[in-house]
Amino acid sequence: MRNNNQHIHIMVVDDEPLVRRSLSEFLTIEGFAVSTAQNGKEALALLKDFNADILISDIKMPELDGIRLLKEMKSRNYNIPVVFMTGYGSVENAVDAMKEGAYDYITKPIIDNEIKIVIERLLKEKTIIEENASLKEKLAATQRKSFHNILGEHEKMQKIYTLIEAISNTRSTVLIRGESGTGKRMIAHAIHKYNEQERGKPFVEVSCGALTETLLESELFGHVKGSFIGAIKDKIGRFELADGGTIFLDEIDAFSPALQVKLLRVLQDGELERVGDNTTKKVDVRVIAATNQSLEKLIEQGKFRQDLYYRLNIISMEIPPLRDRKSDIPLLIESFIEKHAAHSKRRVKEITKDAVELLMKCDWPGNVRELENIIERAVILSKGEYITPQDLPEEILGIRERKSAAVAASDEGNGNGFKLKDALKEPERDLLVKALNSVNWNRNEAAGVLGINRTTLYKKMVRYGLLSKNGKKN
Repeated sequence: MRNNNQHIHIMVVDDEPLVRRSLSEFLTIEGFAVSTAQNGKEALALLKDFNADILISDIKMPELDGIRLLKEMKSRNYNIPVVFMTGYGSVENAVDAMKEGAYDYITKPIIDNEIKIVIERLLKEKTIIEENASLKEKLAATQRKSFHNILGEHEKMQKIYTLIEAISNTRSTVLIRGESGTGKRMIAHAIHKYNEQERGKPFVEVSCGALTETLLESELFGHVKGSFIGAIKDKIGRFELADGGTIFLDEIDAFSPALQVKLLRVLQDGELERVGDNTTKKVDVRVIAATNQSLEKLIEQGKFRQDLYYRLNIISMEIPPLRDRKSDIPLLIESFIEKHAAHSKRRVKEITKDAVELLMKCDWPGNVRELENIIERAVILSKGEYITPQDLPEEILGIRERKSAAVAASDEGNGNGFKLKDALKEPERDLLVKALNSVNWNRNEAAGVLGINRTTLYKKMVRYGLLSKNGKKN
């Protein structure tokens, strides 16, 4: 115990000189730094100049006794554990002292081993408390607002940051799950950039849902001249371009059964063949895949290979929708205002409180992408330095009224099982039609206006019977 005690200061307070001297000698031999005082008043005067780690005090003393000393120390916020010494006939006083907050008491005459055991126990508990406090400080310090351009303080985002750090020295396959607009692409970039083995290596991304099966196969694996109509020259595929680095396959659920087999071969053996070629090529590529669908359900439906799923799902990340981390909305808004004000050279600096409150009420089906699009629009439309509710789209301004109407209709209980999601279908359909009309029914442009991807727009158009409304295919 002695070697580690030099930095521990113990103050001994007793009106008996013999007790002070003998206890001081013993504690000094044990390696502690020791100071003494003959009563509570003198002890308080000493504590003004330097702090003590432990105070050992008699209870009965002239001028200022031990219990009054303890109370005075508490009133002055001296966070020092106190051990009282008391005679056999004054144990009741010691119990009263414990009620006032004393750490422990020992009876006179003082036995060296007894005081030693009490001090050791006290120091051990003190160490645990300090370590816990230090750990909490470190945890608080790691509460990051951002991570490699990803914004979010919510605990679910903190777990994602930690997971990215945990896999920083591996090249394992990663499956990123999450709704459209949650930031799966940014997560993939962060995984690649944070990995020391891949830093500076190629990062190639493919939006699988935007391509037909033939085009997707050619994009991924390449082709040779004449392998199909339009193949006027040899083409290197994305897997070969990503050799040594990472390929990000967004909307992996769009893979046909035939392409799933070819992808499985790359994952298992690192081998591929270009379309129309029999030559096998070796590649060393780390695959990060993303989906907004349930692959498990697709497996049950026979649309996705189970063995491919297991190959992809080595490390899985679930990106929370914005409605599950609404506390991050003000942080995201601030960042988007700064970004788009600079880009569009507008003088917008902030957003009003009532506008933020309105945005906080939204469910954000388009997630972070939808929020950014709305803020970009508001920055452009704003006439001053502040974004106000009047700068927000009509569908945002009307969300409160629509929800109130839906809830009221549901409460009437007309026997038809009327739900909120049903009440919101018509406004969503109207919004889709409005967006499509604004761009002459160009689906690519409409998807951009709405802040969703083209595949999601197509599915919604099918759901609301809008495909037959216009003959355009784009």
